[in-house]
Amino acid sequence: MAEVTLQSYFARLDLGKTFGRAAPLHVDLGCGDGSFLAALAERNPEKNFLGIERLAGRAEKAWRKAARTNNLRVLHVEISYALRYLLPECSVETFYLLFPDPWPKRRHHQRRVVTVEFLSSVHAALRENGLLRIATDQRDYFEQIVRLGRSHSGFATPREFASTDYFAIVDVAEADFPPTNFETKFQEQGMPIYRLELRKISPVT
Repeated sequence: MAEVTLQSYFARLDLGKTFGRAAPLHVDLGCGDGSFLAALAERNPEKNFLGIERLAGRAEKAWRKAARTNNLRVLHVEISYALRYLLPECSVETFYLLFPDPWPKRRHHQRRVVTVEFLSSVHAALRENGLLRIATDQRDYFEQIVRLGRSHSGFATPREFASTDYFAIVDVAEADFPPTNFETKFQEQGMPIYRLELRKISPVT
């Protein structure tokens, strides 16, 4: 079944039962209608894919796409809750956070999903050397994420971010995974896309 039905909101997911097998897990945080994740799952049948989406309408569309493949499941719940309470520790090979709501007005910045607490929850769920892959069209949000990532003891950032002039070399980068609907839209408009990978390197002390 494509939809993940929770037996309890206070117990970690049993991934073996959820997917019916053991395989490396990739998780899309805010999977939308599931287009990106369904394409990725079809390309990588040897891996398991989980989409997390809080909006019911989008989750329903993602469920329909997930029903076409055996290695994709969708969970309708808040991202932060799933990270903190539902995903088992050290269970995820790669997280995707693609074009999260930027909340562009300064007075709304506190609503942005990427915080110290968010990164710590991601860190706990990642396997050693696991990745958090991020993309956004908002430069100021990207700058904020880079600062948070560089200051977090559990993650390594790419070498090019070692200095303060990193913005010049990250405007547009080719990705090795399918474009999202937002990405296609932004590229058609000629907007730059900012990407970042954070790699888990150590426990948080």
